[in-house]
Amino acid sequence: MYRMKKEYVLVISACHLFVFLCAGIAAASERLSVISSVANLRNGSGTKYKVLWQVEKYHPFLVINKKQDWYEVKDFEGDTAWIYKTLLGKTDTVISTKSKCNVRSKPDKSGDIVLRVERGVPFRVLSRKGDWIKIEHADGEVGWIYKSLVW
Repeated sequence: MYRMKKEYVLVISACHLFVFLCAGIAAASERLSVISSVANLRNGSGTKYKVLWQVEKYHPFLVINKKQDWYEVKDFEGDTAWIYKTLLGKTDTVISTKSKCNVRSKPDKSGDIVLRVERGVPFRVLSRKGDWIKIEHADGEVGWIYKSLVW
């Protein structure tokens, strides 16, 4: 009887550990983006910490840690910093990862180039079609970009 209880406790403990680890992985991989026109990224979880850099609307991040109302985030370059949670939302966004990315009028290389952007320009995702993503910049410009050019 004692042996059965011990095995039961081990199974329950293993299940709890599995759930805990899965929840941690899900939280760590949450992708959010900036919803304000400009946001400060800090070296700690509070306004008393130094501003490291600023980003514009639609800048995407992966959440890697949460501390009360502050999120530690990682950007497409692997840099980490802290941002206040109300500055982030679940808007689907991408950011250009190459220099001189062509944004086209249609989801095809034959589409006219409507915009050429440098590395690090964020966009809101409007739709997807195959390997192409229809995007909108915070200033309202819309076009299509090839998925290998963004993160």
